[in-house]
Amino acid sequence: MFEIFDHTADLGIRVAASDVDALFAEAGRALFAVIVGEGANLDCRERVEIRIAGNDREYLLLDWLSELLYLFETRKLLLGQFDVHVDDRGLTAEVRGEPIDPARHNVEHEVKAITYHGLRIETIDGRWQAEVILDI
Repeated sequence: MFEIFDHTADLGIRVAASDVDALFAEAGRALFAVIVGEGANLDCRERVEIRIAGNDREYLLLDWLSELLYLFETRKLLLGQFDVHVDDRGLTAEVRGEPIDPARHNVEHEVKAITYHGLRIETIDGRWQAEVILDI
């Protein structure tokens, strides 16, 4: 589950999940929902493996989303499937998506960066929650 909220000249994403792996996967889905809208029809035929070292979960989330944004910016990949594992050493993930097709995909927001402002991860009543502000 995720929701998108306005934040001055930026947008925020608020994500909730049952565990930290699902939280990071949901954050990836939320990022691409901001970029191309919810329910974008993606053919997830291209696969990319991602490894990020670190043990601070908030910074790891920032690095994770920044890496996904980098894949979009440099390879024009729209990602829709996220298999993520987070542990004390960092993050490993396999993501799947397809190159943007202007005939099928409409970019709704240009995300310039993932920000540190308001970045948080916490557990509330056994559920993981995160909030991230996106510079658009």
